[in-house]
Amino acid sequence: MPTFLRRLDGVLTILVVLAMFVAIHGAFLGAPKESAMGNVQRLFYFHVPFAIGCFLGFFVVLIGSVGYLIRRGRSWDLVAESAAEIGVLYCTIVLVTGPIWARPIWGTWWTWEVRLTLTLLLWLIYVAYLLLRMFVDEPDQRARFSAVLGILGFLLVPFVYFSVYLWKGLHPSGVLKKGNLDPAMRQVFLFNLWTILLLFFVLLGLRMQLGMAREELDQVRELERDR
Repeated sequence: MPTFLRRLDGVLTILVVLAMFVAIHGAFLGAPKESAMGNVQRLFYFHVPFAIGCFLGFFVVLIGSVGYLIRRGRSWDLVAESAAEIGVLYCTIVLVTGPIWARPIWGTWWTWEVRLTLTLLLWLIYVAYLLLRMFVDEPDQRARFSAVLGILGFLLVPFVYFSVYLWKGLHPSGVLKKGNLDPAMRQVFLFNLWTILLLFFVLLGLRMQLGMAREELDQVRELERDR
């Protein structure tokens, strides 16, 4: 990798670390306390941005998967693989913070409402995607099968997003619409959202670097075996 790209990665990593400290401070100390839900509402500043981030991650999986099926280039497959890992991480955070927030507000850790059920199903699909990549040894076959599953899995994302509008459930709708959120809360939310999205791209770049380094190491090992 060129030196200037390494330096850029380093700068972005430092920026996102600093931004995360500001985001945490803003969520727990800077934003005003929500009158009805109290301090547990502060999870909103992470729960929703990580949910949007996981949608972004699975969208990048879709792009990488389509790109691989058209171009058959390993770089497209690596993009999809890297984004899937980060998307699953983000979705896991959503599934953990959601019940913590829900318990004092809804009176239960979990309810099988549509959005929760579909989010869990989405997580399971992309966990299966990662498991598929682990258990299929032949690279081209692994990339093809993964690409198909990555494309099919993304079809669930719009249903997760629009579920609060299509079916009744405990999740509120229209929270982010202008006027529905206190201006100070909205400011903190937007900062956290952009920070978590920037974190996604930093992690994506680092994961792709790791993938390329791993492939170079495998090539060196193959050359050594051939000798």
